[in-house]
Amino acid sequence: MELYFEEFFPNLAASGYEITSEASSIYNCIAWAAGDTTDWWDLHPRAYWPPSVPRSWRVEALVQVFTERGYSICENTEKETGYEKVAICARNGLWEHEARQLDDGRWTSKIGEFEDITHPSPEDLTGELYGEVHCIIRRPSA
Repeated sequence: MELYFEEFFPNLAASGYEITSEASSIYNCIAWAAGDTTDWWDLHPRAYWPPSVPRSWRVEALVQVFTERGYSICENTEKETGYEKVAICARNGLWEHEARQLDDGRWTSKIGEFEDITHPSPEDLTGELYGEVHCIIRRPSA
Protein backbone atom coordinates (compact mmCIF):
# COMPACT_ATOMS: atom_id res chain seq x y z
CA MET A 1 0.00 0.00 0.00
CA GLU A 2 3.03 2.26 0.05
CA LEU A 3 2.20 3.67 -3.39
CA TYR A 4 -1.21 4.76 -2.06
CA PHE A 5 0.44 6.60 0.80
CA GLU A 6 2.94 8.31 -1.45
CA GLU A 7 0.30 9.31 -4.01
CA PHE A 8 -2.23 10.79 -1.57
CA PHE A 9 0.11 12.03 1.17
CA PRO A 10 3.18 13.63 -0.44
CA ASN A 11 4.25 15.16 2.91
CA LEU A 12 4.22 11.69 4.44
CA ALA A 13 6.35 10.24 1.69
CA ALA A 14 8.88 13.04 2.14
CA SER A 15 9.05 12.86 5.95
CA GLY A 16 9.25 9.10 6.21
CA TYR A 17 6.84 6.69 7.82
CA GLU A 18 6.65 3.09 8.96
CA ILE A 19 3.78 0.67 8.42
CA THR A 20 3.07 -0.89 11.82
CA SER A 21 0.11 -3.22 11.20
CA GLU A 22 -1.77 -5.21 8.61
CA ALA A 23 -4.75 -3.58 6.89
CA SER A 24 -8.02 -3.89 8.81
CA SER A 25 -11.62 -2.87 8.21
CA ILE A 26 -12.55 -3.48 11.86
CA TYR A 27 -11.47 -0.04 13.16
CA ASN A 28 -10.66 3.38 11.72
CA CYS A 29 -8.59 6.44 12.63
CA ILE A 30 -11.04 7.78 15.23
CA ALA A 31 -11.17 4.44 17.02
CA TRP A 32 -7.38 4.10 16.75
CA ALA A 33 -6.83 7.57 18.21
CA ALA A 34 -9.21 6.66 21.06
CA GLY A 35 -7.37 3.38 21.68
CA ASP A 36 -10.13 1.10 20.33
CA THR A 37 -9.29 -1.65 17.83
CA THR A 38 -12.67 -3.41 18.05
CA ASP A 39 -15.08 -0.86 16.52
CA TRP A 40 -15.36 1.42 13.49
CA TRP A 41 -16.30 4.89 14.85
CA ASP A 42 -18.36 6.81 12.32
CA LEU A 43 -21.71 8.41 11.62
CA HIS A 44 -23.07 5.40 9.74
CA PRO A 45 -25.98 3.91 11.73
CA ARG A 46 -24.21 0.54 12.05
CA ALA A 47 -20.93 2.07 13.21
CA TYR A 48 -20.10 2.95 16.79
CA TRP A 49 -20.64 6.54 17.88
CA PRO A 50 -20.76 7.69 21.52
CA PRO A 51 -24.47 7.96 22.37
CA SER A 52 -24.00 11.22 24.28
CA VAL A 53 -22.57 13.09 21.25
CA PRO A 54 -24.73 14.20 18.31
CA ARG A 55 -23.77 12.44 15.07
CA SER A 56 -22.16 15.19 13.02
CA TRP A 57 -19.29 15.72 10.59
CA ARG A 58 -18.65 19.09 12.25
CA VAL A 59 -15.25 19.09 13.91
CA GLU A 60 -16.87 20.31 17.14
CA ALA A 61 -18.70 16.99 17.46
CA LEU A 62 -15.45 15.05 17.23
CA VAL A 63 -13.82 17.37 19.77
CA GLN A 64 -16.78 16.61 22.06
CA VAL A 65 -16.20 12.86 21.59
CA PHE A 66 -12.69 13.28 22.96
CA THR A 67 -13.62 15.92 25.55
CA GLU A 68 -15.92 13.37 27.13
CA ARG A 69 -12.86 11.11 27.42
CA GLY A 70 -10.91 13.71 29.38
CA TYR A 71 -9.21 15.64 26.56
CA SER A 72 -9.00 19.42 26.25
CA ILE A 73 -7.66 21.74 23.57
CA CYS A 74 -3.94 22.47 23.82
CA GLU A 75 -1.53 24.69 21.95
CA ASN A 76 1.04 22.48 20.25
CA THR A 77 2.13 19.09 18.97
CA GLU A 78 5.25 18.90 21.15
CA LYS A 79 5.57 15.87 23.41
CA GLU A 80 4.63 16.77 26.99
CA THR A 81 5.54 14.41 29.82
CA GLY A 82 2.40 13.17 31.53
CA TYR A 83 0.04 13.82 28.59
CA GLU A 84 -1.26 11.97 25.56
CA LYS A 85 -2.26 14.02 22.52
CA VAL A 86 -4.54 13.61 19.52
CA ALA A 87 -4.48 15.76 16.37
CA ILE A 88 -7.75 16.36 14.54
CA CYS A 89 -7.52 17.10 10.82
CA ALA A 90 -10.41 18.82 9.06
CA ARG A 91 -11.47 20.33 5.75
CA ASN A 92 -14.00 23.17 5.67
CA GLY A 93 -14.97 22.59 9.32
CA LEU A 94 -15.61 18.86 8.81
CA TRP A 95 -13.40 16.24 10.46
CA GLU A 96 -11.42 13.91 8.22
CA HIS A 97 -8.68 12.24 10.26
CA GLU A 98 -7.18 11.81 13.73
CA ALA A 99 -3.66 10.89 14.76
CA ARG A 100 -2.41 9.94 18.24
CA GLN A 101 0.97 10.86 19.66
CA LEU A 102 3.17 8.01 20.84
CA ASP A 103 5.35 8.00 23.96
CA ASP A 104 8.45 8.73 21.88
CA GLY A 105 6.87 11.87 20.37
CA ARG A 106 6.12 10.37 16.95
CA TRP A 107 2.52 9.98 15.78
CA THR A 108 0.42 6.99 14.78
CA SER A 109 -2.47 6.93 12.32
CA LYS A 110 -4.88 4.39 10.90
CA ILE A 111 -5.39 5.10 7.20
CA GLY A 112 -9.00 4.14 6.47
CA GLU A 113 -9.20 0.39 5.94
CA PHE A 114 -5.48 0.28 5.26
CA GLU A 115 -2.60 -0.12 7.70
CA ASP A 116 -1.63 1.72 10.86
CA ILE A 117 1.46 3.84 10.38
CA THR A 118 3.95 5.73 12.51
CA HIS A 119 5.07 9.14 11.25
CA PRO A 120 7.00 12.14 12.59
CA SER A 121 4.24 14.77 12.67
CA PRO A 122 0.46 15.11 12.25
CA GLU A 123 1.17 17.60 9.46
CA ASP A 124 2.59 14.68 7.44
CA LEU A 125 -1.00 13.73 6.51
CA THR A 126 -2.28 17.19 5.67
CA GLY A 127 -3.33 18.09 2.16
CA GLU A 128 -6.17 17.61 -0.25
CA LEU A 129 -7.52 14.39 1.29
CA TYR A 130 -7.47 15.12 5.05
CA GLY A 131 -7.26 18.91 5.08
CA GLU A 132 -5.22 20.64 7.77
CA VAL A 133 -4.60 20.07 11.46
CA HIS A 134 -7.61 21.79 12.99
CA CYS A 135 -6.66 21.34 16.64
CA ILE A 136 -4.58 19.38 19.10
CA ILE A 137 -6.20 17.93 22.20
CA ARG A 138 -4.57 16.33 25.22
CA ARG A 139 -5.37 14.53 28.45
CA PRO A 140 -3.27 13.30 31.34
CA SER A 141 -1.65 9.93 30.63
CA ALA A 142 -3.12 6.95 32.42
